[in-house]
Amino acid sequence: MSQTSKENKITLALFYCQNIPESGKQDRQSLEEEYGKSIRLFPIPCSGRLEPLHLLRALEEFADVAYVITCPEGECRYFDGNLRAKKRVQRTREIIESIGLEGERIGIVMNKNSKSLARQAHEIMENITHLRPSPVLSPHRAQQEKGEKRDNC
Repeated sequence: MSQTSKENKITLALFYCQNIPESGKQDRQSLEEEYGKSIRLFPIPCSGRLEPLHLLRALEEFADVAYVITCPEGECRYFDGNLRAKKRVQRTREIIESIGLEGERIGIVMNKNSKSLARQAHEIMENITHLRPSPVLSPHRAQQEKGEKRDNC
């Protein structure tokens, strides 16, 4: 496990277009091995299928940060899926900012230069290390930790 993943208490929900390079099962498994519970991967047929509700639900239930990786602009297999995703991410960012959360808890990366899923995930994880755990999840995490301590007694 890398030092970043050990130190980082942030959980990332990463939604990504299945059409990006090197996003197969082996690539996902290597990321999950490296980051453990700090990353949850969600392959989607097209980033344009992602709705704000998916991002908001991830932030509400388990993630401190939610990101979307799309095809490069102008290269979407379904013509404008990545542009729809970009608009939806921006709208979701506005929603979370209106309730007092940092807008950078929601992000989008348009896959330029055909970077692999693993490389992009590493870059995202590096960019979010300065964020603190989400205040939305604090009560939920405290409850989980109490449950784990009881189980260990």
